[in-house]
Amino acid sequence: MGSPVAAKELQRDLENKANDLNKIQKDISKNHQIRKKYTIQLGENELVLKELDLLTAEANVYKLIGPVLVKQDLAEANANVRKRIEYISAELKRFDSTLQDLEEKQNSKKEAIFKVQQKLQSLQAGKGKVTNDN
Repeated sequence: MGSPVAAKELQRDLENKANDLNKIQKDISKNHQIRKKYTIQLGENELVLKELDLLTAEANVYKLIGPVLVKQDLAEANANVRKRIEYISAELKRFDSTLQDLEEKQNSKKEAIFKVQQKLQSLQAGKGKVTNDN
């Protein structure tokens, strides 16, 4: 097997793996951003639930629908907020799982890149100083 051909193949492989790693890192970043939004929403909904728990059964509760405040039953509002919290919590768990998978893929891709870099370096070292003009 010719060294220049093998070096080109390793270089191409290295570039492909680097592109894959870059995509994984973008996905991780995107996941973190979305997860942060859900975490904020969860905190807001938990505050709303605490406020609703402070109200008496006769209290008036209004829900903003577009530009209009619509009167809502306290029990219904409470149930809606609890459902929202349940949904957001489930989404956060899903994002955590996805994030863990992405981080594992990232680590294995980094390891694969490192191995290709080692092969490329040993191949170049084996050739000596003949093609060291790059």
